[in-house]
Amino acid sequence: MNKILVIDDESWLRKMIRMALEQQGFEVIEAESAQSGAAQAQEILPDLILCDVNIDKAGDGYHTLAKLREDANTSTIPFILMTGMADNAGMRHGMELGADDYLPKPFKVDELYATVNARLRKVQTVRDEAEKKLILLRSQISLMLPHEMRTPLNGIISNSEMLATSAAALDPKLIVEMSREICQSGQRLEHLIENFLIYAQLEIAASDAASILSLRSARTDNPVEIAQSETVAQSLQAGRKHDLKLNLAGAPLAIASEYFRKIVLELVQNAFKFSPPGTPVRVEMNPNGSKMELAVHDAGRGFTTDQIRRIGAYLQFERKMQDEQGLGLGLSIARRLAELHGGSLDIASTQGEGATVTVQLPQIK
Repeated sequence: MNKILVIDDESWLRKMIRMALEQQGFEVIEAESAQSGAAQAQEILPDLILCDVNIDKAGDGYHTLAKLREDANTSTIPFILMTGMADNAGMRHGMELGADDYLPKPFKVDELYATVNARLRKVQTVRDEAEKKLILLRSQISLMLPHEMRTPLNGIISNSEMLATSAAALDPKLIVEMSREICQSGQRLEHLIENFLIYAQLEIAASDAASILSLRSARTDNPVEIAQSETVAQSLQAGRKHDLKLNLAGAPLAIASEYFRKIVLELVQNAFKFSPPGTPVRVEMNPNGSKMELAVHDAGRGFTTDQIRRIGAYLQFERKMQDEQGLGLGLSIARRLAELHGGSLDIASTQGEGATVTVQLPQIK
């Protein structure tokens, strides 16, 4: 049973709304003031709120709306403003504060039903879509994760078992090599788990408006420094310091520094991974209007048009032929991070001639 909170200082109107909605099977809670309405909303977390614009005094409904939108627990509850003065300026102000709809007074019972049901249907649609995404995510994880984790684990277990049982008889150089393989396999496994957790968190956040607002409130003040340090680190790890070409300029960004670093890492790591040594990897970052544009160019095997279209989580192209480690999550994570922060990720490529991955992120003025 859906719970609806009605906030209005006119008792006869609250009673009429309660009787009408209870006939439709809703549970109705009444509040006679803006203060008590906000308190009840935070306590009971209703499925929908109906609030008079001028409760207590002119504009108090707007204040109630603003207060509840600032609280993470109530920020996504559908909020319908009721008013006898539904002028354009007032409606626009309410929508800017986060109102979902307006119900002009006086209204008929059928209009009340239509407005309430429309808002609840929209919320249910969003929930259903989120559930579908989570079901798909669980399915993808169950199919891909065990295999991907088993590969580095095999390297760790086989080498460590040999060291544990036969170390005294092994050549010191072989022991060093086996230890290095254990370390590398452990690092691959750590990266797999980290990407798996980040992607799952981002998919959940994408269905929660409050989480998206929280993500976009963060900032990175030194993107050039982060981009330079991360690209240089990846070039050294790949043994391709001289292949890296940098051209970086930028301003503060509306994204947390750890997420910006993650985008840079995944794009640059892919560029080195899928291009041959001795070919350039160019990383460029420059302002472009209100956005900052980060572009990573490589001269590797590139993508086909169909592969670009199908980029998604747990998808690796030509896995049998290329036999690369990883869940194929790097580009998906970078794209998801860009989109959740109001940006985008685009790929331009011709197979066999390399690729250019471009990320746009909002700058902070």
